[in-house]
Amino acid sequence: MSEDYIDVQQWQKYIEQEIGFVLPDVQLQWLTNAINHTASLHGLSITKLWDQVPNNSAIRQRLLDKVLIHESRFFRHMPSIEFVIKCALEHQQQLLIDTHIDRVPNELFRIWSVGCACGQEAWSLAMSLASEQLTNYSILGTDVSQQAIAKARLGRYDSRQQLLIPQRYQQFVRPSSTKITTDTPNSTDSATIRINTESQWQVAPVLQQHVDFALHNVIEQQPPTSHLQHVIICQNMLLYFRKFDQRDILTRLSEQCVLGGYIILAPGEALFWRPSNMRRIAHPQVNVWQKISA
Repeated sequence: MSEDYIDVQQWQKYIEQEIGFVLPDVQLQWLTNAINHTASLHGLSITKLWDQVPNNSAIRQRLLDKVLIHESRFFRHMPSIEFVIKCALEHQQQLLIDTHIDRVPNELFRIWSVGCACGQEAWSLAMSLASEQLTNYSILGTDVSQQAIAKARLGRYDSRQQLLIPQRYQQFVRPSSTKITTDTPNSTDSATIRINTESQWQVAPVLQQHVDFALHNVIEQQPPTSHLQHVIICQNMLLYFRKFDQRDILTRLSEQCVLGGYIILAPGEALFWRPSNMRRIAHPQVNVWQKISA
């Protein structure tokens, strides 16, 4: 067998074993490209890459970063965001009541964005809550891709992403403090000229104190934080998992939810789920579940 031969099914099974993702056949070429790129980057044959991946965490993470599709966008599903805003405002009102009657106020309103990719959902939520003058909130975004988490922490995006942000939230957009330098051939000779282009923007610093990101594999038993969450958003990620893994993931998410808190899924997602400790909320646009018992 050639050292450059790729047994795609074997690699497909490895990815599922590691992170639970079941890559559909239409993405197998994407997987092949990721394998070739990782092998080339580390100067390895495909056979040697296969031998190295289980024991070398850096190579393993590099492969996962290339395999995973970090697809997201700002304000992807406005009804879900509006539901979170409503919950946060109710929490704020309860804080005022607790303070008025000399009770100890509840903790921060906590939100967990599961499978956050490059952070657009987390920053969209932060913009939405800040526009309501809310400050007592904390947002955690997690993803299995180290590359995606690094981008999320920077909070810098291109102009196409900015076009997706509604006008009322543009107050939280700032020009990027750094410029991108690209090399462009000179049309008159073989020399290369360097062109600086201000093609990125970043989220406003005022939001950064409320948002954090962490590397986390959702199929692991250990949660990314010890804090229970008031809202957990997990949208368009479960479809990559087998049904029994989806149930396990949802069970763990419900364990991380405060009593009375919510789990928001993508519309039409995991409709088979029938947990005894959660009830589905009748909402025309949002697939949301509330925790009713421990």
